[in-house]
Amino acid sequence: MTTDKQGNSLSGATVEAAEFFDEAVEAFNIYRGDPVALLDNAIKAAPDFAMAHILKAHLFGLATEPDATSEAKAILCKAKTLRLSDREVSHVAALDLVTEGHWTAAATALDRHNARYPHDLVALQSGHLMDFFRASARGLRDRIARVLPKWSPDMPGYSILLGMHAFGLEEAGDYARAEEMGRRAVDLQPLDCWAHHAVAHVMEMQGRAEDGIGWMIAREPHWSGDDNFFKVHNWWHRSLYHLDLGQVDEVFALYDGPIRESRSTLAIDMVDASALLWRLHLSGHDVGERWRELATTWENHADGRTYPFNDWHAVMAYLGTGRQSDVERIVRAYRENRADGSDAAEWGRRTAVPLIEGFVAFWRGDYQAAADHLYGARYIANSFGGSHAQRDIVDWTLTEAAIRGGLTGLAEALANERLALKPHSPVNRTFLARAGVSATPGLKAA
Repeated sequence: MTTDKQGNSLSGATVEAAEFFDEAVEAFNIYRGDPVALLDNAIKAAPDFAMAHILKAHLFGLATEPDATSEAKAILCKAKTLRLSDREVSHVAALDLVTEGHWTAAATALDRHNARYPHDLVALQSGHLMDFFRASARGLRDRIARVLPKWSPDMPGYSILLGMHAFGLEEAGDYARAEEMGRRAVDLQPLDCWAHHAVAHVMEMQGRAEDGIGWMIAREPHWSGDDNFFKVHNWWHRSLYHLDLGQVDEVFALYDGPIRESRSTLAIDMVDASALLWRLHLSGHDVGERWRELATTWENHADGRTYPFNDWHAVMAYLGTGRQSDVERIVRAYRENRADGSDAAEWGRRTAVPLIEGFVAFWRGDYQAAADHLYGARYIANSFGGSHAQRDIVDWTLTEAAIRGGLTGLAEALANERLALKPHSPVNRTFLARAGVSATPGLKAA
């Protein structure tokens, strides 16, 4: 029986097809190159190669985009006609769940799968991404911790596990271990941009903006190549450091350059663009016509159904261009979508709608209403979407609403909360000064 590099059997594969598959897995691992094209080569060489179809379904199913989700479902229909091993049947079962918006059930199915097949690197990475998209800090940390003892440094893909574990440790607040493991991972595989970004997250969460810029610049050749799927997100991280330091010209240059110059239609890139423009708006800077290009690009992605985190970011662009009807369309879709019982529907109704309402109120200058909506909605960690760094936009908007609305007590409380986590952040120190309060001893307001 033909196997992959980790020793898992591959139903329907030939030696040639398995080589294409291993290359596709490596491309997936480090988010470089074109894994779909490699899988198409594998399928051409061996049309009944089950895992080639299954990995392709993973790639489309995890894209959090309506068209890609439909494509994943079509690929799964084909995969189900093939001869499948128990391991491959288990993959298909998890993918059936995630393509219907049942993210937690799919991640749980892969928990069990990983316990049975600890060397299944595709399942581990796919499960890790499911944990990310459902914002499960514990899942991000513990999924990898459960299998690491089964691996050794000489196994192909070992460094990839270290990079994933580093990100899980960071999201769980274990910053020292996260940085240590992330640095070890990139030492072993310098092109692992996920491990690189785990270290970037540590520096963001600790308010180490200068360190973060240095980390990004020193390793830029490893993460910024044209074939790097994750390059825009890493440019976004660098932008956050510059924004925290008040280096707004640098932020605009990065936005107009590597972040949006290609007019990417990938959801992950548009989320970063929306989030950066919104932060610039919060900071009092006019972003001009940039909202318009972005709002137009969001049109084929924000459907009020597939992934609420994306739709909420689309709303930021819609607000920036006065497209109130699109905002109302998304809110209405989530309020009415109660039938399927999926995580996506629940996230939309319970979390995305209050977030959208809070951002709408903020945009209109109704800061009391914005604060009312966002104060409760900000507690979304471990229930909905993205990383702590991405979700910080909620607390930033809430704090800004409290300051602009003259809610002095709330503004001071929120500024102190932020300073407790990142005491050296110029943005956070300015919040306290603008709240109308003197800085606490040892924390000189900017």
